[in-house]
Amino acid sequence: MIYLLHHLLRDTAQRHPDRTAAVFGTARISYRDLDTTSAKLASALRERGLRKGDRVGIYLEKSIFSVVSVFGILKAGGVYVPIDPNSPLSRFAHIIQDCGIRHLITSDHKLPDVAEALTHLSRHPLDAVFLADDSPRLEGSAPDSVPLVSWETVTGVPPLMRTVDGVDTDLGYILYTSGSTGVPKGVMISHRAAFTFINWTHEHFQISEDDVVSNHAPLHFDLSIFDIFTTVKAGGAVVLVPERLSTFPVTLSQFIRDQRITVWYSVPSALTLMLVRGNFSKYAYPDLRLILFAGEVFPIKYLRALRQSTRARLFNLYGPTETNVCTAYEVGELPADRVAPVPIGTAIGNYEVFAVDGQGQPITPGAVGELYARGPGLMSGYWGDPEKTRRVLVPNRFQPHFEDIVCRTGDLVALDEDGNYVYLGRGDHMIKSRGYRIELGEVETALYSHPKIVEAAVVGIPDEEVTNRLKAFIVCGQGATVTAKEIQEHCQARIPRYMVPEMIELRDSLPKTSTGKIDRNALLEKG
Repeated sequence: MIYLLHHLLRDTAQRHPDRTAAVFGTARISYRDLDTTSAKLASALRERGLRKGDRVGIYLEKSIFSVVSVFGILKAGGVYVPIDPNSPLSRFAHIIQDCGIRHLITSDHKLPDVAEALTHLSRHPLDAVFLADDSPRLEGSAPDSVPLVSWETVTGVPPLMRTVDGVDTDLGYILYTSGSTGVPKGVMISHRAAFTFINWTHEHFQISEDDVVSNHAPLHFDLSIFDIFTTVKAGGAVVLVPERLSTFPVTLSQFIRDQRITVWYSVPSALTLMLVRGNFSKYAYPDLRLILFAGEVFPIKYLRALRQSTRARLFNLYGPTETNVCTAYEVGELPADRVAPVPIGTAIGNYEVFAVDGQGQPITPGAVGELYARGPGLMSGYWGDPEKTRRVLVPNRFQPHFEDIVCRTGDLVALDEDGNYVYLGRGDHMIKSRGYRIELGEVETALYSHPKIVEAAVVGIPDEEVTNRLKAFIVCGQGATVTAKEIQEHCQARIPRYMVPEMIELRDSLPKTSTGKIDRNALLEKG
């Protein structure tokens, strides 16, 4: 029997129809209502021409509606494409066009942004815009000639009685990540690939109907896959963390206590902020049994403080978007004299990882190499970019007798004496900051688009709280002047806020290597 992501909701709604599925603020929805309402959305999407395999954009701030949208799209046979609601409109428009999105789910107050984004395109491709909220209509806010479908209309149609099913290698969702050429790339994930992670987390962490799971990550971040789908598989309740709480660590610490969270999953920087500024250690958190973190290196002194502040089990999860999570490591006691970060561990279930050196040979303990991953959890490729896909998904030279594909992560690792992999950094110009993967080339592309800038280089300055802070080195044209504030405002209109350099240094020239390239190591030494 074919089993797809939306079947998780169907089965849990049959077992536990009255249990709470999702919570956001004072709003909550039961499994029965989530199943029914998402089936109505699926029906409305089909009525508006959605075909199997069509991509549907979700341009929503976190809410109960966003969870309904995910399952409604999947039930209709579509592929959901979450788009950062805070991203620059040019980036939003690029994703709409690049992914061939014809149906968009958004909210009424985001309609002016939708209309503005469509002006970046020679023609808008949208067949319908669904308004997933109950707010009053903003007159004149709708994009011209795009049919609007109100939530009242959606809830008034009969639910789709039979979901549009396919095979488990069909795409479930596409996540857009930072691209080295300055253009975001769409990582395609199939139902089968998602289940590799979901099934492992459900079993390994014993997620159950009694669990209350946090959803700290935004929908366009792959940490949300665990929050939503593993929780639904178990029949637990997912509590969506309002975005505004991320800037108030004291309130966030209280949120974990007040919501009686049993499983927390986030980037380390969120936990660090709560430890440093949020009085995290003040609370006992009797319900919290599991803390998972991923996306960046956890500074050891803050991880040690976390270890000393809670009885919960701690796990370091690792994996790029292309694999979701492929290795894990449980954090034990941390001696006071330990200065090195904890390992990323070993492969999770139904995955194999290995590292090879510069000569293409498997590394031995103490050596350094690039990490590769193989298994059914790999991405299907990058949307519309077969050449880039071929560079990352490559034949497995260690299995020459049958066709086997492995994923090059681009991450450098070492192997310790216990058989755990230790993350050392990127093998290219990609860094992590606050859990986000950032291609420095994309930031530099935004900088170079400024008419006064003739040379630009961006580096990551190591920082214990957020892993890296971005610093830009700028050279302006002869006689031209520009301020740091002007540069940051220029970037904010073109790239997400987390990619805007916090530090700007104006220079007369940038150091070069013997081959004429910008010497980034020299910049880091003086940065």
